[in-house]
Amino acid sequence: MACVRFPSAAIASLRVSRPSTISPRLSRIGIRTEKPSSSSSIVSVAASTDRIFDWDDVVRVAEEVRDDDDPCDLRGYFEKVRLCNRGFELQSEFVPFFVEDQIVGYIHYGFLDHLRQFEKVFTISFGKNGSYDGSYVKLHSSLVTPEERTRALGDAIKCLGELIPGTRNELYPVTSSYGMPVFFSIERAAAPYFGIKAYGVHMNGYVEMDGQKFLWIGKRSSLKPTYPGMLDHLVAGGLPHGISCKDNLLKECEEEAGIPRSMSNVARSVGAISYMDIDGYRYKRDVLFCYDLKLPAEFTPQNEDGEVDSFRLVPVSHVANLIRRTEFFKPNCSIVITDFLFRHGYISPDSYGYLKLLQSLRSGDCS
Repeated sequence: MACVRFPSAAIASLRVSRPSTISPRLSRIGIRTEKPSSSSSIVSVAASTDRIFDWDDVVRVAEEVRDDDDPCDLRGYFEKVRLCNRGFELQSEFVPFFVEDQIVGYIHYGFLDHLRQFEKVFTISFGKNGSYDGSYVKLHSSLVTPEERTRALGDAIKCLGELIPGTRNELYPVTSSYGMPVFFSIERAAAPYFGIKAYGVHMNGYVEMDGQKFLWIGKRSSLKPTYPGMLDHLVAGGLPHGISCKDNLLKECEEEAGIPRSMSNVARSVGAISYMDIDGYRYKRDVLFCYDLKLPAEFTPQNEDGEVDSFRLVPVSHVANLIRRTEFFKPNCSIVITDFLFRHGYISPDSYGYLKLLQSLRSGDCS
């Protein structure tokens, strides 16, 4: 297959200062702290940049006492929901992607131009007078079986090269909705470029000590192709083809945090969160199946697959501050943790906008 390769975009970096001192009170659980700062600015880290901050920065911001900071102010949480749901006004720039008369995704006009070279893979139908209005994309009629479609689409994605960064040889199943027959499978990194609905599991691992709840938080490896160096859940991962949510969670628990199945098997399903985010050619339609796992106080997670740089046990109230004040967390982790805060009583139902925020977390299409 003849193909054209494209250059990758340049990436900028951003640094956050990090003065701190050791706190004897928190030293046994691996957290650092310092004297409160008078600064009330939000520490913002753009989603497209390298993140250069460490645990000292995290604790410094989380423990700041701010005179103008009201825990009942939900604007910081709303901002994280908006961050995961950008670009609704741009939906008209995408055309439907059909397989067997079912819409499985949406493809941007501009990205469509790159697909024209693959005449044996895609059939592109344009609207009147060659306009994009009324246009759609189908897989070529010669591609009948899921295996043929997966292979042909995979070859095209390889040819597109760095136009689709972060490929990792991990396949996602493509269906009309969750649990339905699989039309084909697609490289995980490419799914947003075809508007494929993707599914994942996210687990909040928490500990109770002395009447206080703590969350285990991971810091992503700086070598991760997506969101390097940012904060993450204890366990999270995409849902690949041929595995159930619970089995995938147990596998991820072992790989990402060294949690044995005898311990992770009691993780509790607490619902699903969905969001739709448009960024350039990418149309992310994600559904996250959420879990809670209460862990023994003596347990310490150990990453087994190299995707996590380190873990820290952080008071839930401090995690709430980080969600409200910063963009240290991988964006979708922020909304899953916000849901945890609701369910565990860290966001008061008397707060202004409580029900509106709760509805915004849970009202997406989780089919």
